[in-house]
Amino acid sequence: MPDRNVTPMRGPVKVGTVILIVIAVAVIALFSTSFFVVDQTEQSVVLTLGKFTNVAEPGLHFKWPLGIQRNYNIKTRVVQTEQFGFRTAQAGIQTRYEQQTYPEESTMLTGDLNIVDVEWIIQYRITDPRAWLFNLEDKQKTIRDISQSVINMLVGDMTILDVMGSQRVAIEQAGIELMNSTLKSYGLGIEIIAVKLQNIVPPAGVQAAFEDVNKAIQDMNRLISEGKEAYNKEIPKARGQADQIVQVAKGYSAERVNKANGDVARFKAVYEEYRKAPEVTRDRLYYEMMEAIFADEQNVELIDSKLSNFIPIKNFGTQAGGTK
Repeated sequence: MPDRNVTPMRGPVKVGTVILIVIAVAVIALFSTSFFVVDQTEQSVVLTLGKFTNVAEPGLHFKWPLGIQRNYNIKTRVVQTEQFGFRTAQAGIQTRYEQQTYPEESTMLTGDLNIVDVEWIIQYRITDPRAWLFNLEDKQKTIRDISQSVINMLVGDMTILDVMGSQRVAIEQAGIELMNSTLKSYGLGIEIIAVKLQNIVPPAGVQAAFEDVNKAIQDMNRLISEGKEAYNKEIPKARGQADQIVQVAKGYSAERVNKANGDVARFKAVYEEYRKAPEVTRDRLYYEMMEAIFADEQNVELIDSKLSNFIPIKNFGTQAGGTK
């Protein structure tokens, strides 16, 4: 008996089926190479037969298939970072980062011939995708070489204390300007948006001495601030007291002047009367003076009881205990 489990042999494949399969593959190939997607953070440079055609914005776009047109997506809306003197990389599966130093990048000579380790980062954004794609071959090396050259030049023009202290912001701002002007001349199509100095430390052998210097500078600034605070507290108070004394002196001066003017006016009035009647005026003045002297009899004490040295112009009553 024939074996029922044996599959009977099929006939040859039809030519029409093969043609349909080839057409399907061709259609799939055409469609798969006729469209491309540009992400929201990108722009795409489109080339036709190797020649620049246009820059495509984010979205779905059509292109000629089978390699006639090619697209190169460039991340133009992403801020990219380069690190100098150190690298930070994720270690293991967990979120743990390790930092490796590169002293050949960070060791620099300052303007006062001191050695300092400067670590920094730059942040940049691609502004011209066409220039970024065509103008330079080794883009990352060019960016890093220009950044190192600029920072070395800026640090070399300053003292080590300026680099470690007050001039950090100035170095960052000047670094942005110089890097952008140099990169523009190269036509790289990027813009430096930030330069941030990280660790700035002296060599290990003299680090303790520099820490002492920094501490002394901080103490100096603190004492200056305390002195300014005391100055601002005491000076207004002293000025107020001085103004008060001046006002009192002015009042006393005005009082003395007014009194002197009154005495002068009274003297002139008496003098006019004296010119008219000298004898009468003289006697009157004498009597007024003696009247003022003996106005309070209780306070009068006679030295000569016989009145031989006094003009008897007034009768004194006998007081208790007799007259002296």
